[in-house]
Amino acid sequence: MMIHTYCEANSSISLTWVDEGISPCFYFTLVPAILLTIAFFLGTIHCVCYQKYGTAMEPKFVPRSLLFSFQLAISVLLLVQFLSGLVWRAASGAELPGYVLLYGCFSALGWAWAIALLRVERHRVLVMDRTRGHSTALLLFWAVAFSAENLAFISWYSPHWWWGLENTQQQVQFALWLMRYIGTGLLFFIGLRAPGLPRRPYMLLINEDERDIESSGQSLLGRTEENQSTWQGFKKKVRMLVPYMWPQGNILLQLLVLFCLGLIGIERAINVFVPIYYKNIVNELTDGSSWHTLSMTVCVYVLLKFMQGGGAGASGFVSNMRSFLWIKVQQYTNRLVQVQLFSHLHSLSLRWHLSRKTGDVLRSMDRGTSSINSLLSYIVFSILPTIADIVISIIYFITYFNAWFGLIVFICMTLYLTVTIIITEWRTKYRRDMNQQDNNAMSKAVDSLLNFETVKYYNAENYEVSRYEGAILKYQVSEWKTQASLALLNQTQNLIIGSGLLAGSLLCAYFVTEGKFMVGDFVLFGTYIIQLYTPLNWFGTYYRMIQKSFIDMESMFKLFEEEQEVKDEVNAGNFLYKQGKVEFENVYFSYANGKEILRDVSFTVLPGQTVALVGPSGAGKSTIIRLLFRFYDVQGGSISIDGQDISKVKQESLRAHVGVVPQDTVLFNDTIRDNIRYGRISATDQEVEEAAVAADIHDKIMTFPEGYDTQVGERGLKLSGGEKQRVAIARTILKAPQIILLDEATSALDTQTERNIQASLAKICANRTTVVVAHRLSTIIGADQILVISNGRIAEQGQHDELLLKGGLYADMWMNQQQIQDSDSSSETEAKDCKSEKLQPPSTSSGYHGH
Repeated sequence: MMIHTYCEANSSISLTWVDEGISPCFYFTLVPAILLTIAFFLGTIHCVCYQKYGTAMEPKFVPRSLLFSFQLAISVLLLVQFLSGLVWRAASGAELPGYVLLYGCFSALGWAWAIALLRVERHRVLVMDRTRGHSTALLLFWAVAFSAENLAFISWYSPHWWWGLENTQQQVQFALWLMRYIGTGLLFFIGLRAPGLPRRPYMLLINEDERDIESSGQSLLGRTEENQSTWQGFKKKVRMLVPYMWPQGNILLQLLVLFCLGLIGIERAINVFVPIYYKNIVNELTDGSSWHTLSMTVCVYVLLKFMQGGGAGASGFVSNMRSFLWIKVQQYTNRLVQVQLFSHLHSLSLRWHLSRKTGDVLRSMDRGTSSINSLLSYIVFSILPTIADIVISIIYFITYFNAWFGLIVFICMTLYLTVTIIITEWRTKYRRDMNQQDNNAMSKAVDSLLNFETVKYYNAENYEVSRYEGAILKYQVSEWKTQASLALLNQTQNLIIGSGLLAGSLLCAYFVTEGKFMVGDFVLFGTYIIQLYTPLNWFGTYYRMIQKSFIDMESMFKLFEEEQEVKDEVNAGNFLYKQGKVEFENVYFSYANGKEILRDVSFTVLPGQTVALVGPSGAGKSTIIRLLFRFYDVQGGSISIDGQDISKVKQESLRAHVGVVPQDTVLFNDTIRDNIRYGRISATDQEVEEAAVAADIHDKIMTFPEGYDTQVGERGLKLSGGEKQRVAIARTILKAPQIILLDEATSALDTQTERNIQASLAKICANRTTVVVAHRLSTIIGADQILVISNGRIAEQGQHDELLLKGGLYADMWMNQQQIQDSDSSSETEAKDCKSEKLQPPSTSSGYHGH
């Protein structure tokens, strides 16, 4: 190892620019000095603060991350690279200037200190840490290191650097530089995410752990993290999106997708040639070329502009053609998403539907389906082409002009994208909160309108309006924060773009004045750079829209992730109806853990029998009906029909043989005819009317002005409770199931109508297995078997007369209802007597008769 001087011969540290490049002596002295200063000065302050004011993190709060291991491995590799480069230079026997030794030692010390800082952050934390992420010292260190490696591009034409690759020494130096360039770049961009650190403040993690509120933050659509990145689970989201973009099984649409992608490539080529032909026009005008040559160049230029449109393909022929052809693909995507989501929601369990908020679900479906089209459009037709344009422009400027112009474009692009990502990620929480407030406002509006009768009953119109206005005000506060942060982002982006345009234009103008460039070259640069910055200026918008689409899709993805509670087994067969024998064997069931609804319930319904379930409210009667229809699966025991366990057969085939008349009837906002026909979609009008006659509602329907074409309104609100119940009975009669479940089917009917329908139901239920939940005991006197349910168990079992003779719970219920009925009859008699007295004529001895 020979060290003669600090710099090479004929060089000095005071010279910063030598032979069209930065002086290596100056560069390799300045860079390690700055890095070592940052590492030791800021790093020491960082370590002191963490040691004095921080605490060691509990191992369970330290996130496991392969990306952190990769981050640490890169840092160690860079440290080894500096040392091995120094050893190789010394072992080669060549002259070793002093700045090379200083560069190797200082850089190794700086990176060793950076690795130590990384380890400190991994295991210690400031307890009152306001946010997540790496410290300023580390981020600044990586940013400066990456920027320093980019400065090497300035010396592209200098013989003192390694770009020529003329000998072994330059080739090794280039390989080491490439390792440093890739390593520092990866560290900087990975460092923005901070994979090895907790995603939330440490105090919040401790408090959550102490209070054991892991299930907090649950909403209708699942748990949401306020500060999580929208790019979290990116691969999973993309995997869900790809099937919607590539039309499976449709060759025509697949060819359309490929053709549209080909048009994108044509647009990229056009974007390169437009400024080139513009430059040629300027040069031919100044050089005095012939009219024929000039006219051909102008025609080609105009043709290219026509194909490109006004500004980087914004509205050109190719772009419009692509947009037109993409309509079919977009419609396919939209239809597929909506249908699959709608089908998935119908496949979810009754438990989920009972707890859902309709307003939230509708808004999530609407925003989610529309955001998929936006996301695909922005990624395929905006982001990827813009990145391609940037890469092509950098390569073109470096090869046609010089490395300075490529460096300007690269630095501007890097700063622009970095600032855009950082600020946009920061303002994500405002967008997410705005969506939540929007959902809340919609939920309040939907709930209020669905319950407008209750609002009227309690004269609460002003209260509802006030609640809705309050929800809108909260939404507008979040909206203001979103818009204000957007304005800040736009101003920052404009500043970066303007600075890059100014620097490049001044440099190009300088070369023109020096005679190195022609006027056409300046026009080429100005045209190309403006053409490039136009989509780059929209890049922030594209990124925000993609992020907005991801945010809007989060709720929809959570809907897709909702698990089906009741699922068909993989090899489930169809239910085969034979006789209709129903068996409950030691059934246990609970809606929530710790509160059993049914306990060891066992009974058998023979084919053609009618079994009645009676008992106090909440005893579990309706639950038995729901389990038999398989809205839920039992937690213990089994339910079988004709010897087939209903959990082993397909739900669709089971329910085709079971008809239900629920206690609370809800009708579609359609005609009476279509609501009855819902029992069997293929039924004729005559069959619909026969079912209405059997349900004792035909005569009532015929009194309506529009008859069977009468609209029943939202949830059937235009009909009375009894009319709705009779429509539901007619619907079940039309279905003609072999097994009938009646859940207090006549609870909303008057006595006379109830008797009429009971007669109709008796005919329909004849020779059919029937399970009846009854509140009025008088309606089930003729049942083959009566089960008295109490506290989730079968307390008594037998026929009406047998249960009365026992003198138990059923006898008490019967006596109480008889007393209530007698009291009601007495009240009706007294009311009739009072009415008859009021209707008698006045006495003729009235004092006013003479007048």
